[in-house]
Amino acid sequence: MNKNSNVFKVDRNTNRINPLKKRRFSDLGFKERDHIQEWLVHQSNALGEDLLIIQKEFDGFDDTRERLDLLALDKAGNLVIIENKLDDSGRDVVWQSLKYTAYVSRLTKGQIVDIYQQYLVTYEGGGLSTDKICEFLEVDDIDEAVLNSGNSQRIMLVAGHFRKEVTATVLWLISRGVRIQCFRITPFSLENDVLLDIDLIIPPPEATDYMIGISSKENEEATVQGVQKERHQIRFNFWSHLLTIFRNKNIELYSNVSPTKDHWINAGSGLSGCPYSLVFGKSESRVELSFSRGDTLWNKSIFDKFYEHKDEIEHAIGKKLEWKRLDDKKSSRIVLTHSFDGFDKNNWSTIVEWMAENILLFQKVLSPYLDKYGQAMKNSHSEDSLNMEEDQME
Repeated sequence: MNKNSNVFKVDRNTNRINPLKKRRFSDLGFKERDHIQEWLVHQSNALGEDLLIIQKEFDGFDDTRERLDLLALDKAGNLVIIENKLDDSGRDVVWQSLKYTAYVSRLTKGQIVDIYQQYLVTYEGGGLSTDKICEFLEVDDIDEAVLNSGNSQRIMLVAGHFRKEVTATVLWLISRGVRIQCFRITPFSLENDVLLDIDLIIPPPEATDYMIGISSKENEEATVQGVQKERHQIRFNFWSHLLTIFRNKNIELYSNVSPTKDHWINAGSGLSGCPYSLVFGKSESRVELSFSRGDTLWNKSIFDKFYEHKDEIEHAIGKKLEWKRLDDKKSSRIVLTHSFDGFDKNNWSTIVEWMAENILLFQKVLSPYLDKYGQAMKNSHSEDSLNMEEDQME
């Protein structure tokens, strides 16, 4: 949306459009820290991508009392500095953000983990920062995560209006390889409601890939990381070993799966979005049944139906399971875990035997429940359909 455009409400009764009233945040009583900052903390993907907020009002700079508004990680493990202004960017926002970027460019992985841990304790009631970072980056172990690599830091500026000296400077910095974006936020009145338009104005949308794409230098650096490269090779070799043994054992569940560098492999269960997974890690291995469709309610509903049979399922499998409903996530899963030194090849045969035994147990014991509840939910997203179907079956 360019700065001269308007937002309209469509009146279906009159077949006319009526302009919404553009407002100023200050006139509406909104403030940078109490409102805009909190909106982004709790809806960080409002800026067009998934971000993990790891600190707010960060002041961990030596010999200065300055505070940056929000510090985040993107999906590539890059630090993102987010500076929020209200109705006017001011003249110094670029210089301010560049200072903060210089400060955080020196942060090590351990420091980033500690910063996020402090945030979780202070604002989120606890949790392990290492676990949440691994989950966000989709890696199996914090040792594998590449955080704040080289010159990978990014800047996001958020304001109701950007001065020309700011936009000119930002464009010049982009041309010199600095990764910086400007988001204009505009409130509109709609009766008693306030609507918020968030618009990426720099770089223009057609140049976004240039802006947020990893440069060739950074890409090379990310792909040749020693630890990560070694782990990828170990995993590929392990899965090759496992799949060979599975074929020899006539275990057909993974017959169409190829070796991968990932720490997991999936096989279909017969119900879409509910794979049987094998997970291979440095310190543990797991077998899992996941409920991971795009519909959160569906995932939670079918998990709850399985959980109603927890005791009989665990009795049939002969082991205690981990029942991970994961209320703050879209997916849920049922897990069996065993500790192994996975990167010691002498343990691989034992790990493969354990995985083979337990994934077949999972398939034998859990498949009837998948058939039962999956059929009930095939064409429905409600828990009511599950209950109705279950009553009919019983």
